[in-house]
Amino acid sequence: MVIANYKGELYSMPFNMYTFNKMWGVVTPAEARAKLDEQIALGKTDDPQNLEEQALSLIGPDIYNKLVKGYTEKQWGRKATELPAFIIRRLPVRLTYDNNYFNDNYQGIPVGGYTAWIERMLDGIEVRLNIDFLKERDSLAKIASKIIYTGMIDEYYNYTLGKLEYRSLRFETEYLPDTDDFQGNAVVNYTDAETPFTRILEHKHFEFGKGRGTVITREYPSEWKPGDEPYYPLNNDTNNGLYKKYEELSGKDGNVFFGGRLGKYKYYDMDDTIAACMQDYKRITK
Repeated sequence: MVIANYKGELYSMPFNMYTFNKMWGVVTPAEARAKLDEQIALGKTDDPQNLEEQALSLIGPDIYNKLVKGYTEKQWGRKATELPAFIIRRLPVRLTYDNNYFNDNYQGIPVGGYTAWIERMLDGIEVRLNIDFLKERDSLAKIASKIIYTGMIDEYYNYTLGKLEYRSLRFETEYLPDTDDFQGNAVVNYTDAETPFTRILEHKHFEFGKGRGTVITREYPSEWKPGDEPYYPLNNDTNNGLYKKYEELSGKDGNVFFGGRLGKYKYYDMDDTIAACMQDYKRITK
């Protein structure tokens, strides 16, 4: 569950009956549907061409202006009218009091977190850290018949066809020894444009819910530049078109396979990441 904080007003995410009750005071699904239809009629576009048009066609101006516009423009560093429509389609709109973030039947994180999970997967496998593959690709290529590359595909090809765009993040982590519970939830999104960070994570709510003190992390989005960590591909039409050219180029590298958000230039949730890995494994090991 995610909480949205708009200038001190707290809303349930994704959009569900708790959200609609707080926003408009509606109580029943029928009342919520009527209000949504009223709102959507104010800004509906038959063929949405950008995120703003798509959002207004899905949820109308009240929710868009409070819970979507500011957060989204901070996250991507672009006006919502410059972003592709599909970004907002990920969020469900429910006329129930179900505030799970996804529609999957089973949701969770590995016991002990992803770090412990990866460590168990790599048990018994040689791991080399602090190596720049691109600087040592010739020597490393000699020790493997197949290579799976999960870095930036445009960097792998030395930006031969041009540079793809990415978004980065800066994290500000703080230990609060005298506070046992800072926000009562794992994630709180700050959806107004004025707050410089997009969200605060309180780590104990993911799994480690007991103990004195708490650790929080503020997440600041930023434009990616060389030397930064690239977190998100910027999937607009221009970048997607350039990626397709890199994908065609990669087809000529018979023993090199590209994966992950950076290798495939695609925004993946964790379940989609694992599914894509399994599909790639079957393809690569044929």
